[in-house]
Amino acid sequence: MQLDLNLLAALDALLEEGSVAGAADRLHVTAPAMSRSLGRIRRTTGDQILVRTGRTMTPTPYAIAVREQVHDLLQQVRGVLAPSRELDLATLERTFTLRWHDALVALGGPALLSAVREQAPGVRLRFIAESSIDTPELRRGEVDLAANADRPSAPEIHADRVAETAQVVVVRRGHPLTRVKIVTAARYAAAEHITVSRRGRLGNILDDALAGLDLTRRVVVTAPTESAAFEFARGSDLVVTAPESTARSAATDLGMVLLPLPLDLPPAPVYLSWHQRYDTDPAHMWLRDLARTALTGAVSGEGQTAR
Repeated sequence: MQLDLNLLAALDALLEEGSVAGAADRLHVTAPAMSRSLGRIRRTTGDQILVRTGRTMTPTPYAIAVREQVHDLLQQVRGVLAPSRELDLATLERTFTLRWHDALVALGGPALLSAVREQAPGVRLRFIAESSIDTPELRRGEVDLAANADRPSAPEIHADRVAETAQVVVVRRGHPLTRVKIVTAARYAAAEHITVSRRGRLGNILDDALAGLDLTRRVVVTAPTESAAFEFARGSDLVVTAPESTARSAATDLGMVLLPLPLDLPPAPVYLSWHQRYDTDPAHMWLRDLARTALTGAVSGEGQTAR
């Protein structure tokens, strides 16, 4: 059977109005058009639906029995085909899964959670760790929102560049580089380094920049997170190169020193990424706005909340 949803609307109007003319007026069609719709409904259901009694039309027992069901079905169809874009945050209950770089969780996560709890107390956030391999959770719908320095290449993954931050050199207090007037590229390269890599990579764009100056550095260890790298460096002469936004907390909490990076590198970007299926989802749009504000404020050092 091929279903015509227009017949559902016509049937609802006929049962509500009890006449062809009234149903036609209600749906803004001509009486002959409504008569044709009634004929099709009769052929489809095998029931007369409305029968003439004198000058009026009387619904059949079948029509009376299905009247409320027809009305409810029509409302459900309208809800599916024309969903409401109104978002009631006070009653919203939903769990969002976020896969953010660990440093961004520490930077922007608290402000995001504060704003979410204030506006939508029924919403829960699940921050999960980034993987050491490329994973398709965004594409599969297992992750709602990702945040890191990588711009997604898949066309179905949308992204906003919400912030950027310069790279700095992070060392312990009393480190030999803190005792020179200028940290040159040669002095920087001569130090022993620790890199931050979930995959354990020893090299990155810093080595390409040094190679352009005919310099090389020695990486003696890698760490999967910046916080772990800072712990290595605070008790040794190892050098960490990290985004200034995340290094600020290390300088404050761990007594580290931030020095300018003597290389000409573009600022590190921060991308907020999601699957296109969520483009027009009101709740997801609301969360994206809060996340964008939280990350932009945290990376810029303004410390603003995501309100």
